[in-house]
Amino acid sequence: MMIERIETGTRMSKIVKHNGVAYLCGQVGAGTTVAEQTRDCLSRVDALLEQAGSSREKMLQAIIWLADMADFAEMNEVWDAWVPAGHAPARACGEAKLARPELKVEIIITAAC
Repeated sequence: MMIERIETGTRMSKIVKHNGVAYLCGQVGAGTTVAEQTRDCLSRVDALLEQAGSSREKMLQAIIWLADMADFAEMNEVWDAWVPAGHAPARACGEAKLARPELKVEIIITAAC
């Protein structure tokens, strides 16, 4: 059983690969609106998916945390434009207190690789 850890620090790895699955660490983005943060966050997800040897088309699961569920529709506009047609992952979205007060969204992706 081989486990590959990529960009590993003391606290976490950015990517962990095991049995053909890539687990990405939670991603947040820059910006003042939830749409800006979501776009930036998803660009970071794209980079990690590429680094893991995966892609949006291979996503298995997404977990999305919003600081305020009132931002659900705005985040979904960006999300829906980003997910390739026919390749939507299993997804959950909930409200949570995020690591810093300015953060509005955090996304965790699991994908086949």
